[in-house]
Amino acid sequence: MPEATTPVETTAGAQSFRPTTGVGAAVPDEDDAAPEDDASFVAGENAAPTRDEGDGGTVWRALLDGRVPPAEVARGGEGAELLARYGPLVAAGPRLVLAQLGQSLDGFVAARTGDARHVTGEEDRRHLHRLRALVDAVVVGVSTVAADDCLLTVRSVGGPSPVRVVLDPRARAPRTARLLAEGPPVLWCVAGGADEPALPPHVEVVSLPAPSGAFAPADVLAALAARGLGRVLVEGGGRTVSAFLAAGVLDRLLVTTAPLLVGDGVPGLRFAGADRLADALRPPARRFALGEDSCLELDLAAARAARHP
Repeated sequence: MPEATTPVETTAGAQSFRPTTGVGAAVPDEDDAAPEDDASFVAGENAAPTRDEGDGGTVWRALLDGRVPPAEVARGGEGAELLARYGPLVAAGPRLVLAQLGQSLDGFVAARTGDARHVTGEEDRRHLHRLRALVDAVVVGVSTVAADDCLLTVRSVGGPSPVRVVLDPRARAPRTARLLAEGPPVLWCVAGGADEPALPPHVEVVSLPAPSGAFAPADVLAALAARGLGRVLVEGGGRTVSAFLAAGVLDRLLVTTAPLLVGDGVPGLRFAGADRLADALRPPARRFALGEDSCLELDLAAARAARHP
């Protein structure tokens, strides 16, 4: 793993990253293979106990509070790793749009049957849960909800669960989906004119324009920002992540690649690229190991700044 730049101390607190007023007062994803049986999670409660110990726990608690601690706090080991990996994401402040994908070596997020379980390993799943804990909202397409019945909460590490956002222009999410029945707040984004059934109080229906049958990523982010949700993780599979990438609204893209060959399946990133490789997008990158998997983080915001100084 390359050396990270020295983290910058910030004064932002946890409340600056998360709204103080409640919200609501598409491809299958592979991340929720772990059983949803965390006894520490209580429906309607955001925070789970911090499980990290030692300097790793100290660093992680500071990051959850929106602070990047000085390097001397991390005495090596897990603390230094957490600081290098997540410190830059916290230092970015209250506005940040991330996306993540877990894929096979040949670029698939699921088999051709739609089976997306265990594409990447446990370390990547833990990494994903850390990303969830550091954002205000996690965004998925409705296909993720229909296929996996995922909760999208933080379970593998200590930290608060984000507001869960479902992009569902035709309002076709199963009414029995667990995230519609329990857990932290949900923003269910539907197109104007779609049916809006009676829902539990933690679910807010958000009507957005979808003239071509899909939401514009900028409209989604504007609706979240209006609700105080500025730090966003786009997690909902290849099509959803690709749409946000193509729209140019992502600040960071994290792609974890597993030593797995699928051969044929559901592709990951797909967007209209350049005709010449010389014109292809090549943003600054860093990489780190997650067990047997390898994660590549692309700094798209830096690439945009370089093109438009």
